[in-house]
Amino acid sequence: MRVGTVKEIKNHEYRVGLAPESVRELVSHGHEVWVETGAGLGIGADDKAYAAAGAMIKSDAKSIFEGCEMVVKVKEPQAGERAMLREGQVLYTYLHLAPDPEQTADLVKSGVTAIAYETVTGPGGSLPLLKPMSQVAGRMSIQAGATALEKAHGGRGVLLGGVPGVLPGRVLVIGGGVVGFNAAQMAVGLGADTTILDRDPEVLERLGIHFESRAKTRFSNRANIEQMICEADLVIGAVLIPGAAAPKLVTRDMLGCMKPGAVLVDVAIDQGGCFETSHATTHADPTYLVDGIVHYCVANMPGAVARTSTYALNNVTLPHALRIADLGWQAALKANPYLAAGLNVSGGKVTYEAVAGELGYDYTPVAELLG
Repeated sequence: MRVGTVKEIKNHEYRVGLAPESVRELVSHGHEVWVETGAGLGIGADDKAYAAAGAMIKSDAKSIFEGCEMVVKVKEPQAGERAMLREGQVLYTYLHLAPDPEQTADLVKSGVTAIAYETVTGPGGSLPLLKPMSQVAGRMSIQAGATALEKAHGGRGVLLGGVPGVLPGRVLVIGGGVVGFNAAQMAVGLGADTTILDRDPEVLERLGIHFESRAKTRFSNRANIEQMICEADLVIGAVLIPGAAAPKLVTRDMLGCMKPGAVLVDVAIDQGGCFETSHATTHADPTYLVDGIVHYCVANMPGAVARTSTYALNNVTLPHALRIADLGWQAALKANPYLAAGLNVSGGKVTYEAVAGELGYDYTPVAELLG
């Protein structure tokens, strides 16, 4: 199969779909790999590194989209990229379709077979292709929140860890999954007064055992959220419903009791955000104020640490990319139900139920396409 990767064009997105080491693996399986010139510069990999791995270097993205049977990316295709997709082609990347009707409509119209990293599953309902970026984003959320709390950035002027004789900042993490766990680890490590909310008693028990007295846990309901955000200096939104839009757990009315200059970091913004006042921002302009509360809603947080993120991502995406290239997408999905869960759109049909329900499309089960 001819596999291609392009330079990401989303604002301040420096990750790349295939690292040179991944190219070498695909080439060793007998596949041809095309790489857009400069695609890997954000991770310190120049064209020579890709050529040494066996890639053919192409001058522009158009060549990749026109000539490759599968395109491997990181972020969802932007409008100009979607215009180059075609029927029979495989797109393998993060998509986050539920809050993005325009992208969904373009993918349906193109006829492309779109496999989303974020809905590929693993044993026990895990999301192994989402996990490494959730780990990165969770850890970064505390860094970003700590910076936003600085007075020069519009925040309250609070140091999360405090100093001797001065209380530490209060951090509230809403959601105890991968993002929330990693955010809490960082917050606790800084010495912040940390509380984690979740609705799953088993998750709360696991978090309580892990953190012991270093972080508090509490059941997530409206009353507890309202009480805790009034006390918090930094709130991390870390909720996830796989493939679906995130629930709006913090309303605008709730902001009224928050301390002026407190910070909200919405890690769920890729799925529409879990704060009512959230809208996506970029690394170039990451924050904005609503009712005196600083909002940080960057939709591609891991892109800022592109090298770490790319290699962490390639570790989990490459095995499936090899299966698709070796077998073809239909045979690969037939052989692996976990990978089949990643199919969101194919041949003009929406094949992920949560996306179909959210955006009003007819739902076509993957099994119907595989025969």
